[in-house]
Amino acid sequence: MTAFKVLLYYCYTTIEEAEVFALEHLDYCKAIGLKGRIIVAQEGINGTVSGTTEACETYMQFLKSDKRFAAIEFKIDDINEHVFHKMHVRVKPEIVHLGVRGENALDPNKRTGKHLSPQEFLSMKDRNDVVVVDMRSNYEYELGKFKNAITLGLENFRDLPDHLHQLEPYKGKKILTYCTGGIKCEKASALLLEHGFEEVYQLHGGVVKYAQETGGVDFEGELYVFDGRIKVGVNKVNPTIISNCYVCGVVSTRMVNCANPDCNIHTTLCEKCGIEYDGGCSVECKEHPRKRPYNEKGYYPKPAIDYL
Repeated sequence: MTAFKVLLYYCYTTIEEAEVFALEHLDYCKAIGLKGRIIVAQEGINGTVSGTTEACETYMQFLKSDKRFAAIEFKIDDINEHVFHKMHVRVKPEIVHLGVRGENALDPNKRTGKHLSPQEFLSMKDRNDVVVVDMRSNYEYELGKFKNAITLGLENFRDLPDHLHQLEPYKGKKILTYCTGGIKCEKASALLLEHGFEEVYQLHGGVVKYAQETGGVDFEGELYVFDGRIKVGVNKVNPTIISNCYVCGVVSTRMVNCANPDCNIHTTLCEKCGIEYDGGCSVECKEHPRKRPYNEKGYYPKPAIDYL
């Protein structure tokens, strides 16, 4: 048994006094030695944490013992060490930011797309009456995605409402949505239903669960993850690499942030170009007066992403 594990989870459930809950939850996580990033809102909880096998087992039992979180399904990966540096629990308006709130707020517990198990998703995804749609941001799907999946060019998930028109030609088809762990699709599929799409489905547990239960067949490239690993392998059946260096175009899966803080683009940059451009993604960024010193890893904090 490996010494550490990483847990990915979410739960849409009502949390009254979210600020009080967040403070108490932070203290508990620190007390048992967890590190990670948890978002709390009145609509639920969304987290990725790492810790020893014992600490993770304790944490899962702790959450499951609370009836509000009884429905949580944990996606669990074996790791060799912590994949976070600190423990953060933050209160936000939503556990995944879509920006559709107020009287138009989406409640996945009341309406969402039909959940498909990984095996059901696999059996449906290549049918002629089906369209597979990636609900993640551009830097995620550029690293890896399902074969023939439609991508929407999202810089952030909150941009989704402005990009739904791209799916209008497919209103007569079954829409199969997917994301990393399932949380984005809960709201994305609900939004599609609100906009007149009638047959909307979502990959239950996301690509993470799909990889565990199907061997990741037909997922091209690697999976971007929101922890210190940055990316993980998915496909053990017919693996490929689809990502290329942002600068020179050579095949590369090396994800970095541009060393220029005013750019800070998160993209692929091969080691050669990293050295040549001193961590920048262009000549302009290399010569920028505020450019951060290149550390040969290219990991710099992006706004609101603490694991980097």
